[in-house]
Amino acid sequence: MTMPPLRTFVMGLGQMGRSHALAYHADPGFEIVGLANRSPVDLPAELAGYPMLAGFEAGLALKPDLVSINTYTDSHADLAIRAMEAGAHVFVEKPLAGTVEDAERVVAAARRTGRKLVIGYILRHHPSWIEFIARARDLGGPYVFRMNLNQQSAGPAWEIHKRLMETTSPVVDCGVHYLDVMLQITDAAPVEVRGMGLRLSDEIAETQVNYGHLQVLFADGSLGWYEAGWGPMISETAFFVKDVMSPNGAVSIVMDEGARSADIDTHTKTARLRIHRAERGPDGTFAKADEMVSMAGEPGHQALCDAEQRFVLKAIREDMDLTRHMDDAVRSLAVVLAADRSMREGRPVRL
Repeated sequence: MTMPPLRTFVMGLGQMGRSHALAYHADPGFEIVGLANRSPVDLPAELAGYPMLAGFEAGLALKPDLVSINTYTDSHADLAIRAMEAGAHVFVEKPLAGTVEDAERVVAAARRTGRKLVIGYILRHHPSWIEFIARARDLGGPYVFRMNLNQQSAGPAWEIHKRLMETTSPVVDCGVHYLDVMLQITDAAPVEVRGMGLRLSDEIAETQVNYGHLQVLFADGSLGWYEAGWGPMISETAFFVKDVMSPNGAVSIVMDEGARSADIDTHTKTARLRIHRAERGPDGTFAKADEMVSMAGEPGHQALCDAEQRFVLKAIREDMDLTRHMDDAVRSLAVVLAADRSMREGRPVRL
């Protein structure tokens, strides 16, 4: 029997909100009943025919099956809880909330209401990243994680970054993705985090930084670092490092020559994986040459958003258990927020 589409209200139409709205538009499993944004916004032709509502309450009044929340981080928790208490399932962009306490409130509301809560960890739906994680796990720990995502931005992209930094630093906004990757590779709990950051622009608040770096220690001895910077001063050199080492070798993402940090597709694309094995032969040289695994044909940004929303549809229709999904979102957020606290207090934070 054909199931009716999920009546979907989209709140927030920035870069990610538009992409998710396009995913709903293209998928017959969803029916967009309304869109809302806090300020006027130009929409692609595919979305121009949908009702533009006055705000969040107007969207809830339509009694949607799904509310898609793509606003700034400080509003995520309250909007998600209001939507679930109104009877809707929720997709919310990462980070789940601005504090661990608020993130836990959202998860508690999902459990209390029985509504599905999916958080926008887009890399979990990327076949190349799934392969990267599997190859790293095959090596066995303990691990060294080396990861960053720096973005040189100017013009409209820098304006977007400045608006994001009104509530969230780069290491928190982007770091949740890569802490989630680390946590999927090692089963050990994070135990300590150290953070540092610097304000490289007088166009942001004196209390904010647009460059940040964290170091995290895990219970099994694994350790990792993550770096994120936004702005016109950010270097293009080594802007995308994704590398995991263990006693048995290493797995690395190798980007195409000429990749640019401002290209949103480079934030998820992998191009190739390099698999290095530490095993040596009788003469002391490496027993195997490095293996290069092509990721040709991997999805672009919009295709990934499409895949993510197919997961949302599946989770709702098949009544999937999202306990681990929600708990992982809170755990990765706790690490990056502890790093932000460490940076501001000038000391390591035990988790």
